[in-house]
Amino acid sequence: MNKPLVSEARSWAKILAPYKLPHHGRSVFELILTMGLFALCWGAMLWSVGSGYWLYFLLLVPTAGLLVRMFLIQHDCGHGSFFRSKLANDWLGRFIGVLTLTPYDFWKRTHAIHHASSGNLDRRGLGDVDTITVHEYRALSPFRKLLYRLYRNPLVMFVLGPTYLFFLQHRLPIGLMRRGWVPWVSAMSTNVGIIAVAIAGMWIFGVKEFLIIQIPVTILATTIGVWLFFVQHQFEGAHWDHEEDWSRHHAALHGSSHYDLPPVLTWFTANIGIHHVHHLASGIPFYRLGKVLIDHPELKDVGRITIGESLRCIPLALWDEDSRKLISFREFRQMTANQASA
Repeated sequence: MNKPLVSEARSWAKILAPYKLPHHGRSVFELILTMGLFALCWGAMLWSVGSGYWLYFLLLVPTAGLLVRMFLIQHDCGHGSFFRSKLANDWLGRFIGVLTLTPYDFWKRTHAIHHASSGNLDRRGLGDVDTITVHEYRALSPFRKLLYRLYRNPLVMFVLGPTYLFFLQHRLPIGLMRRGWVPWVSAMSTNVGIIAVAIAGMWIFGVKEFLIIQIPVTILATTIGVWLFFVQHQFEGAHWDHEEDWSRHHAALHGSSHYDLPPVLTWFTANIGIHHVHHLASGIPFYRLGKVLIDHPELKDVGRITIGESLRCIPLALWDEDSRKLISFREFRQMTANQASA
């Protein structure tokens, strides 16, 4: 590990510390605005169901975007950055978790592990997108290679996977029994909340009306959310190291992307595209991340990718420790062929 680069990243962590203090008035405003717009769009879609569906399809994407924004408010609660009160953060996070199908306390724990180990080759497997190295892939059996290729298929990664993750996997946190009772209590209490909301929604609005709005909106929102998480760490400039060379600050700054989105998408995604800053100082409320880039424009180009460039990240699937970059299966085959001919 280059010591000057590590020192630089640690210096940035200190520089960004003053931005961490949340503003309660701004937090309440962002919460009311987001949830109010979501309710308004949901109500307009409900009206459209009985009036020709044209408004339903027009509002499907922005309504899903508002659900993503609600998840990112929940995300800030998990980092203790939305309110100064831990109690306020946790209970708001649990409430939103019912709407986003995400057990808050369970997710909060796994996401903390993600932040504590992002970019560390020796601490993969929880709270991140499964990524293996070229050497590990070569050592797999043909069947395990097939499974990994299926997992990395765009249809599975961005369509089937998100639906499975939020609708099914989050209902039972299997595999986390060794981590105590919190994941199970979180999941079961969230399940009870989801059932209560679903029953109330179907009773008030009608079974068909509730399901025909909530299910497509949630499926689209989960796909958007997984896509955002993917490009935040699976991009051409991504950075990985083994434990002995790994630095949390360096991995945060150089292993997380700056997904430079148009202003309207930046608003819907609550500045989460400024992910390198978020990983470096996760206590910064989402509405102050933009101010960081205004005050420190030198951070704008660190790990920056545009929408067009992000599409090139889709094939990336293997970490090549020799070239220190993510490569596609096609590049792996070409590399293997070149080595064989040599």
